[in-house]
Amino acid sequence: MDLTRFSCEGKVALITGGSRGIGRASALALAEAGADVVVSSRKIADLEPVAQEIRSKGVRGLAVAAHNGKSQDCEMLVQRVVREMGRIDILLNNAGTNPYYGPLMDQDETTYDITMNVNLKGVFLLSQLAARQMKKQGGGCIINVSSIGGLRAEALGIYCVSKAAVIMLTQVMAKEFGQYNIRINAIAPGVIKTRLSEALWKEPSVSQKAIGDTPLMRLGEPEEIAGAVVFLASQAGSYITGETMVIDGGRVHGEPSYNKNAKS
Repeated sequence: MDLTRFSCEGKVALITGGSRGIGRASALALAEAGADVVVSSRKIADLEPVAQEIRSKGVRGLAVAAHNGKSQDCEMLVQRVVREMGRIDILLNNAGTNPYYGPLMDQDETTYDITMNVNLKGVFLLSQLAARQMKKQGGGCIINVSSIGGLRAEALGIYCVSKAAVIMLTQVMAKEFGQYNIRINAIAPGVIKTRLSEALWKEPSVSQKAIGDTPLMRLGEPEEIAGAVVFLASQAGSYITGETMVIDGGRVHGEPSYNKNAKS
């Protein structure tokens, strides 16, 4: 197989939530694959070290502070990327939030709005803006970070609802934007060791339960998501659109079918 099909050389990638976790790992992986990379999040101080890491790989790197849940910030972000980098070939909608962990009956409107604005509206706004630019260029690739919580109900309430909506938005956009040679796919991670998911892995008892519910018997690392991003963004994934790639160590299929308490 021609491994150059995994190259992203000459492409420009924009990544939201790019200062840490999956966003940072994906930014560095795309840079290693040859792409110029723009990372964005709300705090420029968190982004600059990542941009420097990107540049150290011999490609262009740019940090832009923006809130993806605000339309004006989204417009500014896309305009700046096009102005300074010339184009947008890859958009990774990675920014996400979950300000509330508890029963739906107790959730307030404020945390609902925050969750839906960042996790869903921001994906829509940036995808729409990027797609308009990609259409002018003759094509592009959008990758949305969903969650296995978007595929089955879990104890994360509205977060799961927002991630399920991202999967459907991915499918709807794929059907509409395919005529412009724009591919849209989603990635549905399981429990990955990032700051966003700390509540699911930092506490030892909770972490052990998550591990016990995963056939591979461990939690995921951000770098294990980044490989899928490069695949979907490159020519290697050129005939894939509208799909959701689950990367969860098998957790979505249920707990391991062997006896977890058996002694070796």
